[in-house]
Amino acid sequence: MVRLRTLSESSPVARLAAAFSAAGFELALVGGPVRDAFLGRPAKDLDFTSNATPDETLVVLKTLTKSTWDIGRDFGTIGALIDGEQVEITTYRSDSYDQQTRKPIVEFGDSLEVDLSRRDFTVNALALRLPELVLVDPSGGVEDLLEGILRTPSTPAISFGDDPLRMLRAIRFSAQLGFDLDAETMDALRTMGESLTIISAERIRDEFSKLLLTPAPRRGIELLVETGLAELVMPEIPALRLERDEHHHHKDVYQHSLTVLDQAIELEESRGSFEGPDLVLRLAALMHDIGKPATRRLEPGGVVTFYHHDVVGSKIAKKRLRELRFDNDTINDVARLIELHLRFFGYTEGAWTDSAVRRYVRDAGPLLERLHILTRADVTTRNKRKSHMLSFAYDDLETRVAELAELEEMQAVRPDLDGEQIMAILGIRPGREVGEAYRFLLEMRLDDGPLGEDEATRRLLEWWASRSSG
Repeated sequence: MVRLRTLSESSPVARLAAAFSAAGFELALVGGPVRDAFLGRPAKDLDFTSNATPDETLVVLKTLTKSTWDIGRDFGTIGALIDGEQVEITTYRSDSYDQQTRKPIVEFGDSLEVDLSRRDFTVNALALRLPELVLVDPSGGVEDLLEGILRTPSTPAISFGDDPLRMLRAIRFSAQLGFDLDAETMDALRTMGESLTIISAERIRDEFSKLLLTPAPRRGIELLVETGLAELVMPEIPALRLERDEHHHHKDVYQHSLTVLDQAIELEESRGSFEGPDLVLRLAALMHDIGKPATRRLEPGGVVTFYHHDVVGSKIAKKRLRELRFDNDTINDVARLIELHLRFFGYTEGAWTDSAVRRYVRDAGPLLERLHILTRADVTTRNKRKSHMLSFAYDDLETRVAELAELEEMQAVRPDLDGEQIMAILGIRPGREVGEAYRFLLEMRLDDGPLGEDEATRRLLEWWASRSSG
């Protein structure tokens, strides 16, 4: 045990510790906050554990705050807001597993050391007794933190047998912390992967999403592939290793996709377009070429092609993300970005008209900024001349998009006449013909820009007359 320096008596943690101590209960800060303090990282959430039961915890908390919640009561967890700080207190646990569903049979314990022994990794099995500020480290977590090693408090076979999802957590923490997995843990990941099949798709989705949202997920993706776990989570990714990208002969499609993910994250951060890590963008970057294995063709002369891999990849992505139980908005947005990710490359082959730029913006819709980032990230060529040419071309496209948006409020492109005006001008009632007329005016708007009501009316009447005579 190690004794640390004192707490400020006015802090929420000190007030909480004093209240539990006065009531005769133990309290300890546990897990991630303690680990992150040693690593010099900010702690996002404060998790505590105590020998107090959930009911007893609520009694203590109500002496400090009126804001409490017990949504996790069945698992021994009570939450509270103390002086603006959100905290969660969980009763000591000594769970067992039924070996069928892998869901824990929740059992409360009376020992901090036993509670720590059931946690996933030694670096998370650290606790700080309060208010004494005594470090409790029964499994050598501090030494593992210093060495940058991830290992389980018990054997990996026992830990991963209790909860196979811990295998994905190992990979996520390796990426998040930059730590290596010890040899025994790596062996377990390679040999115990099939046990993931009993874990719900929702839990796998959540853990995979957390991995992608880490600052540098590439390390984790590579571990998923190396250990074979990717075959159970997203088999389309390891399948990319079998292909060679016709545009990037120095690397296969798998390495290209990881580089695109890296570059998309760099652009996401440098452009400051989103409040935090963007899951849709990162999924699209990782999956943008998953249609290539299915569309690979060897043409005369030894040329390899992947025609329509954007469309095929979009369909594959929808199927995979549905199986992982992602929400419909995420599924549709990722699939749409994959479908559109090649659209820009025609820009370098000839000058786009204003109409083509408008269509590019219209087709991207609210995904335009993500498409900007994905398209730029998709340039991984080592040919500096080609790279600079593509970058310059996209700079030009973004400039034109901005100019047109400023002139025409392009984010809300609408025809010059609405449905009521169309019906009044043509003397028709609501129905299919109004929709056809609206689409005609919208196409004119995209092709020629704003026309004004008079010109739009003239063209509408000409179209109606030619349609009627036809």
